Amino acid sequence: MTNPTHLPAEGLFVGRARSGDVAHPMVVVVRDGTVLDITSSAAPTVRDVCELADPAGHVRSAKGRPVGLLDDIAANSFEAMRDPAKPFLLSPVDLQAIKASGVTFVVSLLERVIEEQARGSAEKADAIRADIAGLIGHDLSKLKPGSPEAMEIKAKLISRGAWSQYLEVGIGPDAEIFTKCQPMASVGFGADVGLHPVSTWNNPEPEIAMIAASSGRIVGATIGNDVNLRDVEGRSALLLGKAKDNNASASLGPFIRLFDDTFSIADVKQAVVRLKVEGDDGFSLEGASSMAEISRSPEELVAAAMGPHHQYPDGLALYLGTMFVPSKDRDEKGKGFTHKVGDIVTISSEKFGALVNRVRLSPDCPHWTYGASQLMRDLAKAGLL
Repeated sequence: MTNPTHLPAEGLFVGRARSGDVAHPMVVVVRDGTVLDITSSAAPTVRDVCELADPAGHVRSAKGRPVGLLDDIAANSFEAMRDPAKPFLLSPVDLQAIKASGVTFVVSLLERVIEEQARGSAEKADAIRADIAGLIGHDLSKLKPGSPEAMEIKAKLISRGAWSQYLEVGIGPDAEIFTKCQPMASVGFGADVGLHPVSTWNNPEPEIAMIAASSGRIVGATIGNDVNLRDVEGRSALLLGKAKDNNASASLGPFIRLFDDTFSIADVKQAVVRLKVEGDDGFSLEGASSMAEISRSPEELVAAAMGPHHQYPDGLALYLGTMFVPSKDRDEKGKGFTHKVGDIVTISSEKFGALVNRVRLSPDCPHWTYGASQLMRDLAKAGLL
C-alpha cells in the first residue's frame, strides 16, 4: 500500500506510535517519509511537546531514532491486518482533554433539529429538513451567533413554534462544547471505530480538531471523526454522552500538523474536509465540508472551551464540528444513511493527509485498557520522567 496517509510533503507532523520493542507509546515525527522516535525526558508525551514555548522548533530540531518508513507503519496500522510486534500509529494526542463543539455549520444545525423533532425517526427527516431550511436559510456563516440579526430570527422561529435547543446553540450567544472522550481513549489511523449496538441510525462526522496548550494557545490541528448516533441523540439531548462517547468512538490523526512558517490558523479556516464511505455492500458516499462556512471561528470555540472559566492543565483537543451530515439513502428510499459494520471511512484534507478507519460495533473494537496511569509507569521505567 503506497502512501495510505497521503501526508503532504511539507509541514511538521508529530504524533504517536507503538512498537513491540518499546514498552511505552513513542512520540514520533515524520521526516522525508521516515518515522522517527523523538521521545525524550524533555518532552516524553505529545502533551509535553505542545506545552513547550516553541513546539515546532522542538520537533524540527529533535534528534530521532528511525522507527520505519511511514508507508510501512501506516499499512501495519489497520486493525484487521496489524502485526502488534511491528510499529503502528496511535491517536496523535495522549494526555489532552478531548472535547467537541457542535452545531457550528448550518447543515449540522439543520440535522440536529431534524433529529430532535423526528425523535430518532429517519423517515420523517426529509419533510422537517425542508421546513426548517425555509425558515433559517442555508448559510449560517453569514449570521453571527448571538447578534441582533440572529436574535430576530430566533424570535420568528419561536413565533412559528419551530425553536429548538439546537437552534439556541447554533445561532444563540453560547457555543455547544461537550466531552467527546477521556484522555488516552481516542483511536488513530487504521484503528476500528465503534458504534454502540443499540443504534440503528448513525453517521461519521468529518472534522478538524484544534490542539491547544494549557495556556489556551493553539499550537496545531489534526483531522478527526466525531462518530455520532443520530437516533440516540435525537431521542433526547440528555443522551448526548451515550450518543457520542463509546469505546473507539473518537478518531484523530494521522498526525498533528504544528503551526510553523508553512501552516497557520489561516490555513485551518480555509481547509476543505472530505469524506468517503465505502461499504462491503457496494455502497459508496462522498462529500466535503468547507471550514469557510463555519459560524464560530476556531479561536472562539477554543475560548468557549477553556479560559478563566475552565482550565485544562494538560491541554485540549477540540473537534470543531461538521457541516456534512449524510442523508443519501442507503437501502430503502426515505430511510437516509446509516453505517453498516465493515464500512471504511476516509476523512481527508489537503494539508493534513488522510484518516482511515473501519466501522465496527463498540464491544467488538479493542477495549480501552491503556490509560494515563499505565503511561506514567512505563515512562518512569524508561527513565523519561
